[in-house]
Amino acid sequence: MNDNRKCYLLTVIIFLIIGVSQPLLAQNNSSKAKTQKGAASWYGSRYHGKKTSSGELYNKYEMTAAHKTLPFGTKVKVTNLANNESVVVRINDRGPFVGDRIIDVSEAAAKELEFHSKGIGRVKIEVLDSPTEIASAVGFDFDVANFADYAFAADHEPGLMISRN
Repeated sequence: MNDNRKCYLLTVIIFLIIGVSQPLLAQNNSSKAKTQKGAASWYGSRYHGKKTSSGELYNKYEMTAAHKTLPFGTKVKVTNLANNESVVVRINDRGPFVGDRIIDVSEAAAKELEFHSKGIGRVKIEVLDSPTEIASAVGFDFDVANFADYAFAADHEPGLMISRN
């Protein structure tokens, strides 16, 4: 087998492996729990105007939150289990890193949820959407091939628009 065919075969095998692994990764992500129950805390004035883990400045008046693992930009519905009050927050920070807490909400969110004065509350969080789900819903597919030989590429992939740079 000549070198061009080996290169072509190797390229095809690599893209087959990548193509098969992507749906499996997507399945694993979608099977993760979309809801959690646990303790929530809040953070306010001391952090107001300081950088969050996402790089944006924390604003205690916005509906934002910190979560240990959810992607930045994920929208989450947070429900106070004591009074059924709920808000939608956007994840823009990492945390909380205290005990078994599952989320840190902004001061504004804590006031809406009515656990601001207590400092902590038992909540349920539900993932509404995340940037990775939005991106995968768009559904872009593309194929890339690298051919060392122009004639070989033209023979094996007649539908390609080939540029000889």
